[in-house]
Amino acid sequence: MEEQALVIALVGILGIGAQWVAWRTGWPAIALMLAAGFLAGPVFHLIDPIGVFGELLEPMISIGVALILFEGGLSLDFRELRKAGDGVWRMVIFGVPLGWLFGALACYYVAGLVWPVAILFAGILVVTGPTVVLPLLRQSSVQQRPAAILKWEAIVNDPVGALCAVIAYEYFRLSADGATVFEVVPPMLIAAGLAGAIGYGVAKAIAWSFPRGLVPEYLKVPVLLVTVIATFVFCNRIEHEAGLVAVTVMGIALANMEVASLRSIHPFKQNVAVLLVSGIFILLSASLDVASLRQFEWRFGLFVLALLFLVRPATVLLSLSFSKVPWNERLLLAWIAPRGIVLVAISGLFALRLSELGYGDGSILIGLSFAVVAATIVAHGFTVDPVARLLGVKGETRPGLLIVGGNPWTVALAEQLHDLDVPVMITDSNWQNLALARRKGLPTYHGEILNEATEHNLDLAPFQKLVAATGNEAYNTLVCSEFAPGIGTDSVYQIGEAHGNDRRALPETLRGRSLFTDGLGVVDLYTRQQQGWRFRKTKLSDKFDFEDARQTLPEEGALLMILRPTGHMQFFTHASKPEPQAGDIVISYAPPAGEEKRTEKAAARARPA
Repeated sequence: MEEQALVIALVGILGIGAQWVAWRTGWPAIALMLAAGFLAGPVFHLIDPIGVFGELLEPMISIGVALILFEGGLSLDFRELRKAGDGVWRMVIFGVPLGWLFGALACYYVAGLVWPVAILFAGILVVTGPTVVLPLLRQSSVQQRPAAILKWEAIVNDPVGALCAVIAYEYFRLSADGATVFEVVPPMLIAAGLAGAIGYGVAKAIAWSFPRGLVPEYLKVPVLLVTVIATFVFCNRIEHEAGLVAVTVMGIALANMEVASLRSIHPFKQNVAVLLVSGIFILLSASLDVASLRQFEWRFGLFVLALLFLVRPATVLLSLSFSKVPWNERLLLAWIAPRGIVLVAISGLFALRLSELGYGDGSILIGLSFAVVAATIVAHGFTVDPVARLLGVKGETRPGLLIVGGNPWTVALAEQLHDLDVPVMITDSNWQNLALARRKGLPTYHGEILNEATEHNLDLAPFQKLVAATGNEAYNTLVCSEFAPGIGTDSVYQIGEAHGNDRRALPETLRGRSLFTDGLGVVDLYTRQQQGWRFRKTKLSDKFDFEDARQTLPEEGALLMILRPTGHMQFFTHASKPEPQAGDIVISYAPPAGEEKRTEKAAARARPA
């Protein structure tokens, strides 16, 4: 028991540690997790998942994959299909059979596998999976439509690929007794359809019961998790891997039923998904058998190359022929197809079953699947940004600022940042409040920022900072508390002074950081804007440092933020004071009178004699 607890702790440390290193360095998290598990397992023998967990390892991983698929389904909103629907359906309807066909040919003619093993393994290769695609998209910057196609393909094709493998296995198992394709495939499809119907029915029951108070708030997350696991296990009893279809349909159905009470569990489900992805990746890579790697032959390397440069491009380009997807996006989709947890887990499962049926090649599927996972993760993880940039489908790379509230002060701020090439967007639910910004040609969004539909109509990915600057302090606080879990509590700001320990005021735990060190309020800023105050920018250098810049600022002026050469923004608030360096741009807010004289005096003082 102590050994199992130690392994669980090490898996958590390695998985989350790899995620943290990826966040700090920008390297692909999936590649780091794969490397961490491989080093901890086969190389240094710190972790032996099979020896520690034994027969429990397979159901642990299966349930983890089911929860990940359910969480991924919850992120799929049919409103996304308005822009990416044509590509998504083509990648499912045409991409799966084409990928299965080309993959089988490559497995047989390049890897040298016997036909039954080649057909089964090619069915599993259809899978990309949210465990690798979603972290990849989270760290990269790809435009909205190709990112949506990759996300939908990963989540929808995950259970489809598993079913392809099950169909192939059942056919080869039963064909020895004389069964035909028509006797095997229709029952499998009926079982998959039944599993999908069960998943939809369970989602409908949750959507009906949660808003009516039949489940207390503190039990909603546990009930949901237990329901997902129970649905997965029950449908797997109907047919192998049919549970993956059920939980995927369940997640997608719930995402599109607009159950308001599910909104509060989104941060929790995201945290669970991160933990599961980290843990499963470490466990699978640590359980890799070195003996399986010794079976790796040179033709397997050629097979991986064929998979990268022939099978995937041919599948995508043929599937998207005559579609509305532009060619540059098709080429990106033809390159990006990392494989992950589901491929390894299902390959390991069927490797044993194929060996029992007498197919000797089944034993090499585990090593071959890990080779595919490692190659695609490294190749796609480290090249997605350069390839997207080369093809012109890279999204905004400089961190942007989302401003909530249209008024003269926010328009002036947006205008200043826009001139400095900072992505900026002003949002407001009132058309009149956006009139000034639109006249000045600034990017605007008309709509309620707190509405869930906003994230499907407005791409929020470029905006890593938020400023709530409406005339309502309580609304500003609500906006900050809503966006804080997603972009970070230290990245949401609002105008208005924090009231410290005043029990009658809004608590600081809900508020965003107060802009300006003295916490200027709404009325203060509006009044000063009418008096002609304006934003100023001052670039620092080795000869003109921050102290010199402060001397140019009128006594009543206020420092707002610094802009790094990389585009990163840091605000002066009541709780933080950034340390500007040479090359930074200091943006301040100052009155119009007397500043030119002060600037000339400070510049003369800083100028060498």
